Amino acid sequence: MFEYLRGKKILVTGGTGSIGSEIVRQALAQSPTVVRVFSRDETKQYYLENSLGRRPDVRYLVGDVRERDRLCRAMREIDIVFHAAALKQVPSCEYNPFEAVKTNVIGTQNVIEAALECGVSKVIAVSTDKAINPTSTMGATKLLSERLIATANAWATRTVFACVRFGNVLNSRGSLVPLAKSQIERGGPVTLTDERMTRFMMPISEAVRLTLEAGAAATGGEIFIVKMPALRIKDLLEVIIEEYAPLAGVEASAVRLRKIGVRPGEKLEEELITSEELPRTTEMERLLVVNPVHAGVFNDPCDIREELYRSSRARCLGKEEIAALLAESGALGRQPAGTLDAI
Repeated sequence: MFEYLRGKKILVTGGTGSIGSEIVRQALAQSPTVVRVFSRDETKQYYLENSLGRRPDVRYLVGDVRERDRLCRAMREIDIVFHAAALKQVPSCEYNPFEAVKTNVIGTQNVIEAALECGVSKVIAVSTDKAINPTSTMGATKLLSERLIATANAWATRTVFACVRFGNVLNSRGSLVPLAKSQIERGGPVTLTDERMTRFMMPISEAVRLTLEAGAAATGGEIFIVKMPALRIKDLLEVIIEEYAPLAGVEASAVRLRKIGVRPGEKLEEELITSEELPRTTEMERLLVVNPVHAGVFNDPCDIREELYRSSRARCLGKEEIAALLAESGALGRQPAGTLDAI
């Protein structure tokens, strides 16, 4: 399935982030000629290089997607681009809205223009559920990013552009799991926004594997949506407390949940498809595919089961299943200082 990466030259923007670094690892397993890691954080590049070991097939490029000229130099002779660079924290983007625009919108347009100029064969952009009916600045910028990628196919002659949209991934930096772990290590309380909140969630490695699968299937203009299990955030936090507190030397019964209310721009449920996209959506084994507007696909929206794209309508995992998911992802392991996942 991933033969399309073999012998190719690959660039990963945001290549030291939680998603980007896993794309790098999984892409390297397919024997590409080279993987160029493009990010603005030299410290994270240092840790990633220590994690991967010194390899002749990996290049580390310091740069920002806000700078088109730097992107053009980074993309010379590149075959495939995975665009994972973004500002992703909802509160941060609310407080710094135009910074989100510069990275998520202008940065994506720079990636498009650089790819066209350099003759890149395929660009796969990583998106988020926050782009659906956005209530936050981050979601609005990711919606625009998706539209830019989809529209680029209208006038691209050699380059295929597509998006992969998914929900939450376990243990990504700045997300709920590492936050809860740090709160447990301090003895609590662990903060809960709202006990009604549900989310789609899966391990980073699985989300990235499906991203690479989408890259193989892309022909231009699609949005690939990763099928993910749903869970209640309250259940997830309770399992983290039960499983992680003993590892942190804390009595689990002493750690309490404290409700803090929904943050600005945050939703109680997670949505992965809009009502406008449903008629253009088809189902694969592990993915949903929103076809381009002019692809001629028009289905009965009822063909796509609501539990696949609305977390409040999905069957939520039980606590034993959540514990198994956390174990599978290694999310509760205590990382030694200085490792990539600790920064």
